[in-house]
Amino acid sequence: MALSKADQSYEILRKGIMEGAYAPGHRLVIDQLVREHGISSVPWRESLRRLEAEGWVEIVRNAGAVVRTFDTGSWERTMQLLARLEGYATALSATRLSEEDLDRARTLNRQMAEALSTFDPALFGRLNRQFHLLLCSQCGDDRLSGLVEAEWTRLELIRRSAFWYAPGRAMAAVAEHDGLIDLIAGGADPDVIETAARRHELNSVTAVAQHEARLAAEAADEARSAG
Repeated sequence: MALSKADQSYEILRKGIMEGAYAPGHRLVIDQLVREHGISSVPWRESLRRLEAEGWVEIVRNAGAVVRTFDTGSWERTMQLLARLEGYATALSATRLSEEDLDRARTLNRQMAEALSTFDPALFGRLNRQFHLLLCSQCGDDRLSGLVEAEWTRLELIRRSAFWYAPGRAMAAVAEHDGLIDLIAGGADPDVIETAARRHELNSVTAVAQHEARLAAEAADEARSAG
């Protein structure tokens, strides 16, 4: 079925945001969008309201629609939501994942460890996303899968990774991945798998919070010493 003009404009904007064509802070000017895509202004306004409701865009007084700039708090909230969604999706997928799927997960995890050894955090991040989406891929719920993917995309837009800001967290994550694969391969209870998958994501939140607390304490000590 052909998409409506509102759906077409929504997909154009959403894809542009996700692929980085419209970076955080970018102004989405309706007149310019009309000229570029040949779609009238009304569908663009509808799309922007929809994207605002979904958290991708904010309407700023005297500036119009702007792609959201995310902060540490946004990262933490997204991680907490992803932990719940992904824990549930992984538990649902567990009994449907094939031996080939689990072998692929092990391969991705080994490649993540190799990326750490060669100091390639960007590759580590891409492999990490592939690993998690693979474990959720057989949940049997397209809407749940879409929500998980959307939150992963949001994490990338935030452009802040726990693995870059919390020393030692990346290697711990690789070890936790191995444990999660073992639970699935061993036929563990779905509740156990869900809890392990959820805790794995939340461990990154804890690691970043602890690291930032240490940095703040060190800065305060330096300020007191300088004073």
